Amino acid sequence: MELFSLQGKTALITGGTHGLGMAMAEGLARAGARLIITGTTPSKMQDALEHYHSLGFLAAGYLFDVTDEAAATESMAKIEEEHGAIDILVNNAGIIKRVMAIDMAVEEFRRVIDVDLVGAFIMSKLVAKGMIARKSGKIINICSMMSELGRANVSAYAAAKGGLKMLTKNLATEWAPYNIQVNGIGPGYFATAQTAPIRVDGNPFNDFIISRTPAGRWGDPADLAGTAIFLASQASNFINGQIIYVDGGILATIGKPLNE
Repeated sequence: MELFSLQGKTALITGGTHGLGMAMAEGLARAGARLIITGTTPSKMQDALEHYHSLGFLAAGYLFDVTDEAAATESMAKIEEEHGAIDILVNNAGIIKRVMAIDMAVEEFRRVIDVDLVGAFIMSKLVAKGMIARKSGKIINICSMMSELGRANVSAYAAAKGGLKMLTKNLATEWAPYNIQVNGIGPGYFATAQTAPIRVDGNPFNDFIISRTPAGRWGDPADLAGTAIFLASQASNFINGQIIYVDGGILATIGKPLNE
């Protein structure tokens, strides 16, 4: 449908070399967008570009750390010179350190905040300059259920994702007059390579997630594609400063759903 078409648009996805970032990038490409992927690991970038190209997508990759403002500024200038304006930015790059707060080093805490929150601010600011001039743009911040809830051993991640939720709302407020929509996606628990070791029958956490999720399953990364397309397209032109939680219903319920 034309309302959801991304034909002629260029989408930049940070951390789009694997996992949920790759799933969202694929969705945007299937809707017609050209992909610009960022990452920090050469081997992952090479594998990702081969994957995108094998599907017939237009995709280019750039290696830099989103927390390094100088490197990001230089890379963005090169990207815009080689590929033109960025119409869609997906701030997906992120890390998590599972350490109890009492045992977490301040340096570890700061690194998570830097990647998950400051990196999104740096990239948004760089891309928004062109969007403001053109009076058009879409920014999608990848938040988390931890933008709303706490959980043991992810204090830095929850702090960063909570901050990212509020950054989303504030950037939406500042940039809405320029026809820029800034929204977020909050994924629930998804089946990725990172979660594979705990997604086995009998694992207490696996059993907890399945029982706690009304949908009764882990999310498939492809489940994020539709929301990404929606927020990147003209279908969401009057939606701003919102976080859409793609979580199978976890945040909708206070406890274990009934199975009978």
